[in-house]
Amino acid sequence: MEAAVIDAGTQLLKAGTAVPDQAPPMIIPSQMKRMVEDGTSGDNNESVFEDVTVDPVVRGYIRDWDAMEDLLQYVLYTGLGWEEGNEGQVLFTDPLCTPKAVREQLVQLMFEKFNVSGFYASEQAVLSLYAVGRISGCTVDIGHGKIDIAPVLEGAVQHIASRRFEIGGVDLTKLLAQELSKSNLLVNLNASDAEMLKVKYSCCAEDELAYEKTLRSSDTEEHTLPDGQVIRIGREKYTIGEALFQPSILGIEALGIVEQLVRSISTVSSENHRQLLENTVLCGGITSMPGFEDRFQKEASLCSSAIRPSLVKPPEYMP
Repeated sequence: MEAAVIDAGTQLLKAGTAVPDQAPPMIIPSQMKRMVEDGTSGDNNESVFEDVTVDPVVRGYIRDWDAMEDLLQYVLYTGLGWEEGNEGQVLFTDPLCTPKAVREQLVQLMFEKFNVSGFYASEQAVLSLYAVGRISGCTVDIGHGKIDIAPVLEGAVQHIASRRFEIGGVDLTKLLAQELSKSNLLVNLNASDAEMLKVKYSCCAEDELAYEKTLRSSDTEEHTLPDGQVIRIGREKYTIGEALFQPSILGIEALGIVEQLVRSISTVSSENHRQLLENTVLCGGITSMPGFEDRFQKEASLCSSAIRPSLVKPPEYMP
C-alpha cells in the first residue's frame, strides 16, 4: 500500500497517495459543520439541532483536535479506502514554525487513534522544493491563513532566517468585501460570495504606478450573485494583489513580500544567497492570479539585493 499524503490547510485539505507527478485526488474544505442540540424542542417534543461551523485548522495550525480526528477518519477510511486493521503509512505536511506540542499531539493521534504503521511529518517548504526538483531554494507560501517565507539548504529549513506572517487569503477576502461594500452600498455581500469574487476577478497591477491609475479610473464588470443581486467590480480587483506588495493597504506596517524575501535570505551566509534567490518557488492559490508573477519579477528587479530573485516554475498539478 502506497503511503497516504495529507496536507491540511486552513481552507482546504488535500490528500492522496505518494504517486509522482499526480494531482491529489481528494481536495475538500477543511471547515466542517457539527450538529449541536440547541436545548429547545420543536413539534412533537423533538429536539432541535443547529449547524455549528468548526475550523479544525486555524492560520495553518491544528486547533480543534476532535474535529481533526473526525476529518482524518473520513479522509483515510472513506476517501482513500483504508480498511480497519490494515492501516498504512502517512506523510503529513508540516507548516513553518509548528509548535512542538502540536507535532507531538499529531503523532499521538496517528498512532493511537488510527493505528498507522508509519508516520512522518515533513515541512511544507522542503516538499515544495522537492516538487520542482530542488533541495535548496526559498519558498514563498501564501496560504489562506498565513504567509511563510522559508530558505532551505540541502533539504533543511533555515529556521533562524524564516519568516511567518499571520495574514493570508482570508484577510484578502475580507479586504475585497470591505472595498466592494463601499462602491456597492445596496448589495449585501457574504463571506462565501466575496471568496468566489476574489478567485474569479482578483489580479495584480503591473507596478505601483499602474495600481494608482486604477484607483482613478478602471473598467468595471457586473456580476450576478447566487441570490440574484448584481455587483459591480472594477478597481477593487487590483487591491488583492497590491496588498501583498503594499501591506499598508491591510493596515499593516511591513515591507512588501519581495523585500521580505530578500531580507530573509540576507540573514543566511552570503555564500548561499545566489543559490537561494535563484531558486525561488511561489506556492498557494493567490500566487496564480493574473499578473502576480510578472509583478513579483518586476519588484525583484528593483529590490535592494545585488542578486535578483528568480522564480522556478512549479508543476501544473501543484497549487
